[in-house]
Amino acid sequence: MIYDVALKISYHYPSAVKDAHHILRIRPREDADQSVTAQSVKVVPTPDEAMPDRDFFSNAIDHIRLHQPHDALVVEMRARVSVASRFTDLGATMSLADIRAAALASRDSGATAPSHFLGASRLVTPMPFVAEYLRSGRSDRLGGCAILDMTKQVKADFAYTPGATRIDTPVEDVFRTRKGVCQDFAHLMIAGLRAAGLPSAYVSGFLRTDPPPGQARLAGRDAMHAWVKVWLGPETGWVGFDPTNGIAASASHIEVAVGRDYSDVAPVSGVLVTSGSQRMRHAVDVIPLDEIGD
Repeated sequence: MIYDVALKISYHYPSAVKDAHHILRIRPREDADQSVTAQSVKVVPTPDEAMPDRDFFSNAIDHIRLHQPHDALVVEMRARVSVASRFTDLGATMSLADIRAAALASRDSGATAPSHFLGASRLVTPMPFVAEYLRSGRSDRLGGCAILDMTKQVKADFAYTPGATRIDTPVEDVFRTRKGVCQDFAHLMIAGLRAAGLPSAYVSGFLRTDPPPGQARLAGRDAMHAWVKVWLGPETGWVGFDPTNGIAASASHIEVAVGRDYSDVAPVSGVLVTSGSQRMRHAVDVIPLDEIGD
């Protein structure tokens, strides 16, 4: 599937920012399942310094510095992305026990090595009580099918409630209240899977959504999305699961960045000098090419 993707993130500051250094992680990834045929990033005001790079996990990043005073920052990304089907036969994967053993035996140290995604990270600590919740009644299921069951369980038991949490809301609070957004549900699954010895990563990106039948697509109404990737053994590798929607990741999921948790993949991070609280807005459009007509 081919998409045209547009992202716009706007910041407004109560007093002028005198100096800022930001790291952007907003360009779609390129790998075996996904290719980018065109892309652009525009920042207003124009940065005094800008340098493209890649981080440890092979995410495309942009370092930008602004030295002139500014009371607003606008970041825009546009890309044309081709996404493969990402189908995996979950009934042909290793058992959960065999996945655990293979992860411990792996001597890989590269960016996608399972060892990087087993322990605690900045925002997620492995939590045995979450692992118990996720795996209850699934010991006889093959690994991929069991994890899809867990994904569906989170969808069924947790309410998608914008505003109920913040970026730094602890997983324990999400588990207790049964409320949150896609970021929270991804962190919840990661906390449980890692406690069970199953390597799991956080993915930020975009999700194709369709307007109700008979209605036009509304520009800028979507937002960035989050889901998880789970390592299912050396043969199958990493497979995506979307607990917000209770499904395996598909060609409707467009990856931007992969890391241990949200702190590794934040679209905009960095340091700035100002006072007061900033306001942020972001808008996303994901348009299948067959709707554009070229």
